[in-house]
Amino acid sequence: MAESPLILFGGCPATLLKGKGALQDIDQLSLVKSITKWQKTITKVRDIVPIVRDAFQIAQSDTPGPVFIECPLDTLYPYSLIGKEMMARAKGDSLKDKITRAYLDYYSTNLFRRAFNRSWDLSPIKPKIPMPDSEYVKHAFGLLTSAKKPLILLGSQAVLPPVGAHKLQECINTLGIPCFLGGMSRGLLGRNSPLQMRQARRDALKEADVVILGGIVPDFRLSYGSVLSKKSKIIAVNRNPEGLNKNEGRFWNSSCSILGDVGSFFHQLADMMKSKGQNFEVDEGWIKALRERDNAHEKKTASIAEKPTDKHLNPIKFLSQLESAIPEDSILIADGGDFVGSAAYIVRPRGPLRWLDPGAFGTLGCGGGFAIGAKAVRPNSDVIILYGDGSVGYSLMEYDTFVRHKLPVLSVVGNDACWTQIVREQVPVLGSSVSCMLEYTNYEKSVEGLGAKGILIDRSNGDDATKIIQKALELTRKGTPVMINALLGKTNFREGSLSV
Repeated sequence: MAESPLILFGGCPATLLKGKGALQDIDQLSLVKSITKWQKTITKVRDIVPIVRDAFQIAQSDTPGPVFIECPLDTLYPYSLIGKEMMARAKGDSLKDKITRAYLDYYSTNLFRRAFNRSWDLSPIKPKIPMPDSEYVKHAFGLLTSAKKPLILLGSQAVLPPVGAHKLQECINTLGIPCFLGGMSRGLLGRNSPLQMRQARRDALKEADVVILGGIVPDFRLSYGSVLSKKSKIIAVNRNPEGLNKNEGRFWNSSCSILGDVGSFFHQLADMMKSKGQNFEVDEGWIKALRERDNAHEKKTASIAEKPTDKHLNPIKFLSQLESAIPEDSILIADGGDFVGSAAYIVRPRGPLRWLDPGAFGTLGCGGGFAIGAKAVRPNSDVIILYGDGSVGYSLMEYDTFVRHKLPVLSVVGNDACWTQIVREQVPVLGSSVSCMLEYTNYEKSVEGLGAKGILIDRSNGDDATKIIQKALELTRKGTPVMINALLGKTNFREGSLSV
């Protein structure tokens, strides 16, 4: 659902033992079929290279996604060992034993035949990327030419190759159209772009005359498309046919649907604008009104941050302190519910590809793994995980990995002793908080047992949170993984009420 190009390898019993009751002998392909793009079993050693090359191409082609390669044990061990194991199972001089030996000898020989006496093509196979039809792009250009209040919504697909995030950033700035960023596109325009809006998206969608859905799907995040105005002309661009037309005709209607790469669409649009020497006539009052509305919400947020709590820290104030402490060369990883939901309004990625989140499925527990990958790829960047106190339980043990593999990561746990995103709906509807309440656990002490540094922020030192976070980052730069456990009061950010 996050459209991540992932290559997943899974082991299984030797091919000859499948269906005979071997250890962990299950039908893995059927198990993963509904959640992968492609599944394949390696049956001969000579098939490993071509299957892996195909897997990398398929994972990145069309709509990116995970693929699964099943590897029987007899394709992974040396020929001498496999032959020895097989022959040991067919001792004796009976006709049956001789036939069995002959078959096993043929099988093991065929398993490895032509695997090592040939020159393999190891180069990547170029992914198949659907490109936008130029006629549809021209139609979209025409709709934008007459627009006074256009709006762009960008999702994760927008930053995919071949255009990529940095080139896309240039294109969006060239177009000069205000936008909202979601998913992996967060941070595309930097920390403070005049074109990026963060607040009151629903209101903006009601007023826009042309809306571009760039890799954004009209699912629950857009109220299934019902937030799109009937008066707006909608331009939908998506690599995925299903995502392109999700709920279309029910809750919203498309004026121009383009099946193709989102980044390439904006690149063509910007090139078309340059070649025609024609800028879109975006009403200055439109951008000004959006900015004023954004500023009003920011001001409201700042006022909530100053409200006292009966106990522990004001979470909005703490997130504001965190925002001021985040360095330019940082990668933010979102792994949580309520705490991360509030952080999305306040904490700003510093640039393109500097925000990782779990995608539309809301997969709690991704933080530790994402941090390992991010720090391994960008060792000089500050990698910061934003954990809720529910989600931290899923990957806290990765601090052992951080320590052993020298991956100095900082995590910040928003600890309000509750599955707060759940309790917000459960209590009003069911009148009970059963299974939602946690404890103000000392998570920072648990990572110290794994060799990392733990820091507690509470009422006693909360005013110095910015400095504490900065010092924690200095520790990570010296090679020590750090966890900050921030004890928070409970807040409803959207309603602006605070309670404990």
